Formats: sequence, structure tokens, C-alpha cells
Amino acid sequence: MKLLLDARPLRSSPPFRRVWVGNALSTVGGQLAVVAVLQQTWELTGSPVAVGAIGLAQAVPMIVFGLVGGALADAVDRRRLVLVTTLGQMVVAGLLAVQAFAGVGSLSVLLALVALQSAAGALGAPARRTFAARLLPADQVGAGLALFNLGFQVSMLVGPAIAGVMAARFGVGACYAVDTLTFLAALYGVVRLPPLPPDGAATRPGVAAVVAGWRFILGRPVLAGAFLTDVIATVLAMPIALFPVVNAERFGGDPQTLGLFLSAIAVGGIVAGLASGTVTRSRRPGLVMLVAAGIWGVALAAFGWAPSAWLALGCLAVAGAADTISVISRGALVQLATPDVYRGRVSAVEDIVGMAGPYLGNFRAGLVAGATTAGFAAVSGGLLCVLGIALVALTTPALRRPAMSAKPLSRRQTS
Repeated sequence: MKLLLDARPLRSSPPFRRVWVGNALSTVGGQLAVVAVLQQTWELTGSPVAVGAIGLAQAVPMIVFGLVGGALADAVDRRRLVLVTTLGQMVVAGLLAVQAFAGVGSLSVLLALVALQSAAGALGAPARRTFAARLLPADQVGAGLALFNLGFQVSMLVGPAIAGVMAARFGVGACYAVDTLTFLAALYGVVRLPPLPPDGAATRPGVAAVVAGWRFILGRPVLAGAFLTDVIATVLAMPIALFPVVNAERFGGDPQTLGLFLSAIAVGGIVAGLASGTVTRSRRPGLVMLVAAGIWGVALAAFGWAPSAWLALGCLAVAGAADTISVISRGALVQLATPDVYRGRVSAVEDIVGMAGPYLGNFRAGLVAGATTAGFAAVSGGLLCVLGIALVALTTPALRRPAMSAKPLSRRQTS
């Protein structure tokens, strides 16, 4: 039974259970909005460049306001910060619904609202990431993160399908409206939490606090190695940009096959999440993370070589499972290795690395595929990923040791 999903956090902590349910429902709503924004942008412009601009509208505010949110999370009550930012996201979701139902038809308005919602989410994301470590005992933090990840993977699988049906029948405005309503669940999950101020000496938000956070990360080999592992895995091996080319060159360009590529990753992630009990109970999350990241690279190299669609889908499913295990293990390692007074800023960096890495990885994959072939881009990226992970494992022995929970720092240590 220990191989299965560890559901102890849902049984032992009612506050965590409420947060998890609210987060799962709002994440499904978020997927509805993602599809709606893509569809509306395409209907307004018919331009792939305009569709690509959505990523820019999300990424820039996420990076800028994520750093600010990390500093705020180490300075104020995290519960209140998440409440305010979630309410802001809900208001913007409502404005997206209004502009769709009113037929405003302006790409500038749409992108501005997308950027505004991304900024609100980024401000609250670092504080939200600390909830598992604050609401659960240390031996259940990994299980809590696995539950959050499972909810995300399920939403990735079912959300777009629901959005497609809803947008076709009722228009994109209905997707935005449902997204707005799901934020009520997220608010309910947070509003009943106790106050969650940072443990120890609170930090004054500002540039100095952000710099101190980066200095703390660089001075901790476990944290620096964990983030470097994520960068290597995503920048060198991210395969999404290669899917259309591989599908066209090997499998006849069938849109259904292209969709299955994405679904295979999600299915692998869900299966890994449901069978994550052993992983979340491991006392060596760093070692688990390194092994999983290496498997991710091997699986994607095999995808680049796979001669049949079924073998390619199997490789992607393995990659999705490995990615989920790596994300869960890295999240637990980072939260446990970080004193609470730094958790907001460290979580902000984790968010930024997790967001920027895939964008850069897809850009790298496209450049290499353009100069060579999509297959070579996938195989070379996967093998370089394995090599990079091996170097991190050899040069950062702290990642291979049992994880130790960080002790609170004194005021002098945090200055």
C-alpha cells in the first residue's frame, strides 16, 4: 500500500484538505481560461504571432511580480497575501468574461487582462507554495506536494476537454465565467486558515530582501543544485516545440496524434502521482529527483528516435511520470531545506525557474531542429540532459544525502 498515493495530509489536516480542494477546483477553472484565451486570440487575429504573445504577456509579469511576491511572503501574513491576490485574480477573471460577452474584440484589452491576472497570481504564488510546509508535519510535506501535483495533472487532462465543449456550445465567455466561480473555492480554502506570518524575524520587502534571497540560495548547495537540475532538465530536453514537426515527419501530421503527445505526458504524470507513496516517504528526495530527471532525459532521447507512434507515446508517458516524480521530490527538498523566513523568496525563484526553463527549452529545441532535424534535437537534448544531471550528482554530494529540515535562523543570520 505504501506504493500508492500517500493521502495522510488529507486525513490529518482539515486546513490542508480545504486548501487542496479549493486549489484543485480553481486549477480546472484556470485550464478553461487558458483554452479560452487561446481560442479568442486566434478568432480575433488568425495570427500565430499573436497567439505567441500570450506567453509573453504571462511570462514578464510572472517574473517581475514573482520576485516581489517572494519578498512580500517573507514580510507579511501569507494567508492574507494569498487572499488578496486570489481575489484580484477572481476580479480579472470576471473582467475577461465581461469583455467576451460584450464582444469588445480587442487583442490589446485581452492581453492586458491576461498580464494583470498573471501579475496577481505571481504575487501570491510564493506564499501559497509555503502552505504545505506550514500546515503539515515534515514527514508529510512531500505527500502534500504530490497531492497538489496530482490535482494539477488531472486538471491538465480534463480541463482543456471541458473547455473545448463549453467554448463550442456557449462561447469563450462561459469558460471565463466558470473560471471566475472556481476562485470562490480557492478563497474558501484559504479564508479559514489561521494567520500564517513568517516564522522568526520578518523581512522588510525590497531589493535588498530579493538579493538576500538569491544569496541564501547560492550559499546552499542543496538549493542551488535542485534549481540547476530543473534548469538542465527543461532547457536542454523540453520537447513540446518538436511535437508538430515529429508528428508531420513520422506520423502523417494527424492532429489526433499531436493531441495524444500532450495527453501522454499528462497520463504518465497522473499514474506517477497515484503511485507516489514510496517517493514521498523517501528520506533522500534529492537522490530521487536526480534519478527521475535522468529518466526524463533518457525517455525524451528515446522519443526522438522512436519509429512508431505507440512507442513515441510510451516514451512520453515515461517522461511525464519522471517529470512528476522530479517535481514532487524537488519541491519537498526545497521546502524542507529552507528556513521559513526565506521560504517566500526561495519559492519565488522556484516558480520563476519552473516557468522560464520550459520557455527557453522549447526555444532551444526549435533552433536545433531548424538547423538539423527534430529527431536530432530530441535525442541530443535528452542525452545532454542526462550528462548534465550526472555532473550535478557528482559535484553536489549534498543532494544525495538524507534531507534535513532547516532550523529557524536568528535575526542576525537573516539580515
